[in-house]
Amino acid sequence: MMKLNHYYNKKIFIFLYVALLLITFDNSLIAKNNTEEEIKKISLQLRCMSCQNQSIYESNTDFSKDIKNLIKLKLKEGKNEKEIITFLVERYGEYILFKPLINKKNIFLWVFPFALFVISLFFLVSRIKR
Repeated sequence: MMKLNHYYNKKIFIFLYVALLLITFDNSLIAKNNTEEEIKKISLQLRCMSCQNQSIYESNTDFSKDIKNLIKLKLKEGKNEKEIITFLVERYGEYILFKPLINKKNIFLWVFPFALFVISLFFLVSRIKR
């Protein structure tokens, strides 16, 4: 009876050890995938400064590789998306953003297309009425 009990204890120990290894391995993969997804999400919002209209994610230049590594480092430090983007804007200016911020300096860029559309529509309607 003692040998049988020892046999089951050994099997339970091996099972628990393998289960623990699998759980640890799976969590590290999930963390790596989450980090990669976060890097992709952030780098798609940023413009490559040395490319012609490409995101950091799409570009293969040294600059974009450096920024991706910087994003990865900041994520490991516990920074969130907003903090990383704010850091990069302070360092490189608003030009690094694909979607510029709406503020006093560039409100004209946001309003002008709509104003031009409304004015054109007004002239088109007045021309048709004649």
